[in-house]
Amino acid sequence: MKQPARAARGKPAAKRKSREDLNNEARERKRDKKHRGHASGSRAHPEAQSQNKRGDAKAKDPRIGSKKPIPLVAEGQSVKKPAAQPKPATQPKKAALSPAEELETLENDQRLDALLDRLENGDALSAEDQAWLDETLDRIDVLMEELGIQLDDDADDEQAEEDMLRLLKGN
Repeated sequence: MKQPARAARGKPAAKRKSREDLNNEARERKRDKKHRGHASGSRAHPEAQSQNKRGDAKAKDPRIGSKKPIPLVAEGQSVKKPAAQPKPATQPKKAALSPAEELETLENDQRLDALLDRLENGDALSAEDQAWLDETLDRIDVLMEELGIQLDDDADDEQAEEDMLRLLKGN
C-alpha cells in the first residue's frame, strides 16, 4: 500500500486559494493593465503631458530638428523690391472736375456713344456694360440737375430719353 506524499521538510504546505480569490486577483491585474499607457489624445497634444510631469521646466518643442533660423537669401545679396508700376491713365476723377467739365467729358465719351448706338440698334448688352451705362446716365442726370439743364417735363419718359440721347449725340 502506498503512503501519502509528505510535505517538504521545514516548509509548511501552501494553502490553496479558492476560485473566488483567483478571480478577484485576475480582475485586479486586468484593471491595472487597462490603465497603462498614455492618456487619450496625447499624440495630438503632447504639451499637456509635459505640463503634468514638470511644471517648472520650459516646454519643449515636440518637433524634431534644429530650431536655428535659416536665411532665405544668400549672404551678401540684397533683396530688390520691384518698383511700383504706374497705373494706366483712366478717366479723370469726378470729384476733381467741375460739374460742367465732368458733363462735357461724359458727353464726349466714346464708350458711352458706342453702347448707346448698340441699344438703338436693338443689340443686347452684357451685364457689366449695362451696369456701367446705367451708372453713367444716372451721373449725367445728376450733373444736368446741378447745372440747371432741364429736358422737357411735358413729354413722357421715352421722349425725355430720346431728347437726352440726341443731346448727347449732338455734341
